Amino acid sequence: MRADLVPDDLWERVAPLLPPSPERRRRYPGRLRVPDRAALAGVLFVLRTGVAWRDVPAETVGCSGVTAWRRLRDWTEAGVWPRLHAVLLTELRRADLLDLDDCSVDGSHVRAVKGGDHVGPSPVDRARPGSKHHLIVDRHGTPLAVTLTGRNRHDVTQLLPLLDAIPPVRGRRGRPRHKPRRLYADRGYDFDKYRRLLLEAGIEPLIARRGVAHGSGLGRVRWVVERTFAWLHQFKRLRIRYERRADLHHGLLELACSIIRLRKLRLQT
Repeated sequence: MRADLVPDDLWERVAPLLPPSPERRRRYPGRLRVPDRAALAGVLFVLRTGVAWRDVPAETVGCSGVTAWRRLRDWTEAGVWPRLHAVLLTELRRADLLDLDDCSVDGSHVRAVKGGDHVGPSPVDRARPGSKHHLIVDRHGTPLAVTLTGRNRHDVTQLLPLLDAIPPVRGRRGRPRHKPRRLYADRGYDFDKYRRLLLEAGIEPLIARRGVAHGSGLGRVRWVVERTFAWLHQFKRLRIRYERRADLHHGLLELACSIIRLRKLRLQT
């Protein structure tokens, strides 16, 4: 296995979260189980390069693409990625690298070439099937939560689910943080109902108004969410959705977000 596929700092955080390996049978034990680190290397290889699972080079990565896919399925069903997400957010807050006061939200379209759950006709791409990534980030562009819907779902429908998806962030004395003080969004989120709901939750909505000329100044803070989408799309497997199972595509999306968080921590050292 190539050592650069799974950096040590990533493996140290993932390994404690993985479910225990099943015990081998004493009689007819079969093949040795592929090590979890090699399987994670296969998952990361697909995430970064975008190749099909069947095209994963086993001699380079250390496992076949089928094995990597199965391990991704098992780890996703075991809830590994949300726990990794919470661990990294706690580390970032402890290191004073997380600013939860000002957060931004946005959505991004991706084509879904094989269909599946959370797929819908695109209203801007001749009704081609696709999905949407919905993202909320802190003031520095660190991903706080991500959700997946069909491409025909309006961005504003995921505003409250995104806020609910932010885990309690520890790392400091006092109560864990789980919501921003101010939320920035473009005019696609300009609905009085959601402004009212945000205010009731103790969050100040800073949302551009529809029908008003550009130049509100909100972009000086909100641009970071666009940059984070650009970071996510550097992972070629996320540019087009190939997984029919929505939970597996969402798992890859969460893993990519965790890698972005880990990069933030590396900058401190």
